[in-house]
Amino acid sequence: MQAHRVGSAREFLERAGTLLQADEARHNLILALAWLLHDRPEVYPEFGLWVVEEAGAPAAAALITPPFNLVLADADPRALSPLVLAVRDSGLTVPGVVGNRPTVDRFNEVWGLSAGVGPKLRMAQGVFALGRVRPTGPVPGVPRSAVPEDRALVVEWMAAFNAEALPEEPDEPWRRERMVDHRLNPQVTDAGFWVWEDEGEAVSLVGFGGPTPGGARLGPVYTPPRSRRRGYGTALVAAVSGWLLEHGRRRCFLYTDLANPTSNAIYRRIGYEQVAESAEFAYEAAG
Repeated sequence: MQAHRVGSAREFLERAGTLLQADEARHNLILALAWLLHDRPEVYPEFGLWVVEEAGAPAAAALITPPFNLVLADADPRALSPLVLAVRDSGLTVPGVVGNRPTVDRFNEVWGLSAGVGPKLRMAQGVFALGRVRPTGPVPGVPRSAVPEDRALVVEWMAAFNAEALPEEPDEPWRRERMVDHRLNPQVTDAGFWVWEDEGEAVSLVGFGGPTPGGARLGPVYTPPRSRRRGYGTALVAAVSGWLLEHGRRRCFLYTDLANPTSNAIYRRIGYEQVAESAEFAYEAAG
């Protein structure tokens, strides 16, 4: 097997495509990031892309957009050693890794020995996919697409979501605001935000983006503490998922914190089914 550092997102998608699209649901994150690099290269001017091939066929793939973690595709275990060497030789800093199990656990073993670090689990995640929305019970209020006038609220709630759900992630307000501005642009159709309103007040937020050839990923899902346990988030996820399916997406994807059984049960009630277990790790110096 031979590892290659790929110079463009287009080449990465061509060379790794058969591996990534063999199971689009399991690979929705890495696929979406690769397409983002292809369509909007200004978002991540620095990146690393790798494909390991055997007899011309992809056996492993990975990408990184500093300062974020390395993202893995499902891999042939034999391809992990050449992948590790190629990533290390790039000189890019790898603060951590995210990928589906068992690939991510096997990668950690090889990377830890090579780089002299140890993995620390940040979050065990469920990768969920939905092809049809199940009816949910009535909830007071209505969903609507967010508009530019909602910008201040969306930025505020995005910051609150990151602080609560992703405290270990780099907090870069400028990047968050740029993403919000892009999704609120009326000309953008493959990403956006929706809010649930009850008596004219916004009470829950759901974002969507990460388009893949046949799907889209939902996230974040955020309801401020004062409005929780009333079904707003559940109703809004169902509404946005249904809207995406009605507008050409074959499936919807989302990631959950497996340590939160309540949210996992809610998504299953809507019709989401777990297709993989993913895990995010940070690397720490071996002691």
